[in-house]
Amino acid sequence: MRNSRSNGSTTGRPDVLAELMALRAMSVAQLREKWEALFGAPAPNGSRGNLELRLGYRIQELAHGGLRRETRRTLDVLAEEIAAGKLGGLVSDPRKPAPGTKLVREWEGEEHVVTVLADGFEWQGRRFKSLSAAVRAITGVNWNGWRFFGLDRTGGVK
Repeated sequence: MRNSRSNGSTTGRPDVLAELMALRAMSVAQLREKWEALFGAPAPNGSRGNLELRLGYRIQELAHGGLRRETRRTLDVLAEEIAAGKLGGLVSDPRKPAPGTKLVREWEGEEHVVTVLADGFEWQGRRFKSLSAAVRAITGVNWNGWRFFGLDRTGGVK
């Protein structure tokens, strides 16, 4: 059985693919008119690329449905974290080990221990926002902190 939402012939709508292809042939003025028809408000700007992308998404959203409720909630949480400047929870780096973990590396004959904090890293009583900043303090040069300590993308050791 075909989904009537995606089959324009059963809903009276033109085929979605044809609508998307038509966007490419439209002038910017026509794209702005299409925007007003689909969104009920003036287009936010006249950038052809932006209008085409957002109109294309809207056409598909109307034909097939939008984001699931769970996805919208996740995006809202991410936006709140970013707006508050408190990255964590969803935005935190998956490589970052749990707070309290001690990262140990010998550098130029001396053992260096960096402690993972909830909001950064600590080395010799100094706090750093990133592991790379802590490693720069240790070595005096720019390093990828994750690579310096041999951590892979999942937080495990390479």
